[in-house]
Amino acid sequence: MREILLSGAKRLGIELGDTALGQFETYARVLEEENKKINLTALTGEREIAERHFLDSLAVLKAAGASINGARVIDVGSGAGFPGVPMKLVEPSISLTALDSTEKRVFFLRKVYEILGLISAEAIIARAEELSRLPGHREKYDLAVSRAVARLNVLAELCLPFVRVGGYFLAMKTASSEEEIMEAENAINTLGGELGEFFDYEIMGAVHRIVRIKKVKSTSDKYPRRFAKIQKQPL
Repeated sequence: MREILLSGAKRLGIELGDTALGQFETYARVLEEENKKINLTALTGEREIAERHFLDSLAVLKAAGASINGARVIDVGSGAGFPGVPMKLVEPSISLTALDSTEKRVFFLRKVYEILGLISAEAIIARAEELSRLPGHREKYDLAVSRAVARLNVLAELCLPFVRVGGYFLAMKTASSEEEIMEAENAINTLGGELGEFFDYEIMGAVHRIVRIKKVKSTSDKYPRRFAKIQKQPL
């Protein structure tokens, strides 16, 4: 796994130290062990986990740039911890909040934090559209990230309310997402965002894309709406 991570991170322009490499190996082991008990990932095996989970997540770190140092980050729909935990392993200075509505996944993340000795990292059981209305979370994050499988216009309403003005929302998408991005432009603008340049990268022969959205003004108190409404009538 180390060689896969080292070579893949090098292609992204990221250097991995021995501490991070050891943590990734432990993370992979715990993930595979716990995946036998609860549904965490369909991917198994050293190469798939290293490339399609760990390196894919590190691309978000690269897309975030120098501003990631010391940033407060929320991973919306974190699942088994992607992309947030790999980002934290390589950039320990970030303060990480992993958000997921599934109790078992959050308990798994808390176990991972403890085993890896992570500090300034929390995992919360909640729905994004509810948590982002609380004062301690609304427009309090420098960066929101999401790998969740949802249309960008839906993700924007779930994620942008967490981001402070001047911060960013980074959404992980496929390279063929132009139509979806165009569809989301109204939602992005309505929620106080501004579409930025894409960050394209290759994982296992497939090109992936990170959509960068800057928060340029505060999100109206009207948003986010109830999730059923967001799904039924996307902005």
